[in-house]
Amino acid sequence: MSRFKRAGKVESLSGFRTEKTEPTVPYGVLKAARKSGHLNLSGRGLTEVPQNVYHLNSDTPEEAQQNVSFGESDRWWEQTDLTKLLLSSNHLTQLSDDIRLLPGLTTLDLHDNQLSSLPSTLEELQELQQLRLSHNQLRSLPGEVFTLKNLLSLSLQQNLLECLPEKLGQLKNLTELDLSNNHLKDLPSSLGCLTCLQKLNLSHNKLSSLPDSLDVKVVDCSNNQLTDIPANLSEMVALEQLYLRHNKLRLFPTLPTPVLKDLYFGNNQIEQLETEQLTSLTAISVLELRDNKIKTLPEQISLLTTLTRLDLTNNDISTLPASLCLLPNLKVVLLEGNPLRGIRRDLLTKGTNELLNYLRGRIKEEPSEPDEGHTAMTLPSEARVNVHNFHTLKLLDYSEKQASDVPGALFDAAANKGVTTVNLSKNQLTSIPSRLVELQSSVSDINLGFNKLTCCSPDIGSLLQLTHIDLRYTHSLWKTSQTIYVCVCIYFFLKLFFFFFLRNNQLSDLPPEMKNLTKLCLSLEGNPFRTPRAAIMAKGTDSLLEYLRSRIPE
Repeated sequence: MSRFKRAGKVESLSGFRTEKTEPTVPYGVLKAARKSGHLNLSGRGLTEVPQNVYHLNSDTPEEAQQNVSFGESDRWWEQTDLTKLLLSSNHLTQLSDDIRLLPGLTTLDLHDNQLSSLPSTLEELQELQQLRLSHNQLRSLPGEVFTLKNLLSLSLQQNLLECLPEKLGQLKNLTELDLSNNHLKDLPSSLGCLTCLQKLNLSHNKLSSLPDSLDVKVVDCSNNQLTDIPANLSEMVALEQLYLRHNKLRLFPTLPTPVLKDLYFGNNQIEQLETEQLTSLTAISVLELRDNKIKTLPEQISLLTTLTRLDLTNNDISTLPASLCLLPNLKVVLLEGNPLRGIRRDLLTKGTNELLNYLRGRIKEEPSEPDEGHTAMTLPSEARVNVHNFHTLKLLDYSEKQASDVPGALFDAAANKGVTTVNLSKNQLTSIPSRLVELQSSVSDINLGFNKLTCCSPDIGSLLQLTHIDLRYTHSLWKTSQTIYVCVCIYFFLKLFFFFFLRNNQLSDLPPEMKNLTKLCLSLEGNPFRTPRAAIMAKGTDSLLEYLRSRIPE
């Protein structure tokens, strides 16, 4: 009974009590914000932003009227302008025009609310660098958003956007743009004008194409309607990571992007891999091709010397090339869900190392009979060379032999075979083999990395089809920058585009005369440059050549 009496007593007094209304935002929080310049109101159940937040820097604080003090912690007149306002995970349906009263904001976080529109007064927040609007109900953006010249990051994930205006291209300093999980069917061509853009997320839309002139480091186009690879993807020389999962792609693209490291093509309809497609991946580390329809792996997969992870889960692969074991950096191979023959299932469950050891054993078991005729030959160096590579793969491979020269018999065997790729990496060569000129009518790709080159013959200029040359870790040759200029100038009037890999050498500067090589793509990471500065090098070949042009007048 006492329990019910207590309950009745409380109820009987409730009508006589005066409710004490607490401010929506505690005064202590506002006081701290005046000192730090940061105000975090995330997850407070707000349906609107309290007015005292907008007037935080314009109204005289309460302590100025109640407590005159000169203590270090109470100097209210030394307040800091609000620079960061976090309003995420509330129930906001609109943002007041009074947001203009906080012109010092550099970060405005409104994600996870119920906003369907934005005030035009956003244009007065010209210091804004980060604007987070994801997980709202926006169908369009006011034009004033695109006047924010200092904006670096714009997040619009999980909204209702169906199109974007051409004014998007006015955000010249934007480095990150997240448009994922919207209803976009196309993109404004001005997206290509965002020259500072580094990360672009377009996943979970309805895109069938991309705008031209786009060049970023990270692109995510997963879960769209792409049926083929946009041509402009092959022109993204700064591209490092590309995500194209869950599309409708049937062909694997040729991507001669010199720094592409991670490629995700899972859940498409790709059926085969070609030699040209693989040899273009000169820096690839992660290659994901799971849930496709690939039937075979070409032998030239061994050219992907930088590959560390290969995911081929759930394809139609029945056999593996033994050359897979020759990849020096390969750590993970995933093959579950393939109808593999000749490889016991328990072997696959033991991991990548056991699989690669098995494939190495297959190479050792292959016969090397002296009468193999047109299929194989043995050179004086005791290195067995498969002539089949010349006919079918158009490949001359004499890598990882630690040899000081290339046997002439190898060039004799390659004569008139139309060889397009030459791999002589990881040897002890001190000069570029003179007999390479015999392949001048066909060879387009030469790998001479990890050697000890001391000279460069001008005869290499007669290789008219050459578009890629890899000279990584050839320290002795590339100590003087003028050597680069002499070598590369050979190609200036002969090539439409030329890739030159000089990573990890001893270059300390670059000759200004290289400014004329307008069709060149340089890869120069790992050199101890004094000039130009690292910041210029990081922006890519175009920025580098522009710097060199500024050093020598026209």
